[in-house]
Amino acid sequence: MTANKIFRTALIWGGVIAVLIGVVGAIIGWNIDGSVGLTSALIGAVVGAAFLSITAASILFANRYAASDMYVTIFFGVVLGGWLLKFVLFLVLAIVLRDQPWINLLILFTSVIASAVATLVVDTIIVMKGRVPYTAPSVAGDGTENAS
Repeated sequence: MTANKIFRTALIWGGVIAVLIGVVGAIIGWNIDGSVGLTSALIGAVVGAAFLSITAASILFANRYAASDMYVTIFFGVVLGGWLLKFVLFLVLAIVLRDQPWINLLILFTSVIASAVATLVVDTIIVMKGRVPYTAPSVAGDGTENAS
């Protein structure tokens, strides 16, 4: 399994988990606070999924340049840009949603945390099951692989 396969699998399972958390959160939110709770739970699940997918998607995008001499620079620039994007989005969402009458902050917060914890668990399981070599095999001048 390559690193790209691991990140693609993490994106897929992260999306599945986000949908499950959205459904469960919507049911619980509806029972607690009606349509406000339902809306808050769904927004929390979407925010949690979006934040986790930004990192995985940025790494997948940056890995397209693995053959480039500037790969390390591109990789860290893209991933850092994704983190900065998440930070700015978090601040904007926190400011915009803070005083909205159609948001239950406790349900929203719980849904975001549940989404983050669940996707981290899934990511951990996927990475633990993935077998990615630490190094590429070195090749001797005669075309045979060098064992050292």
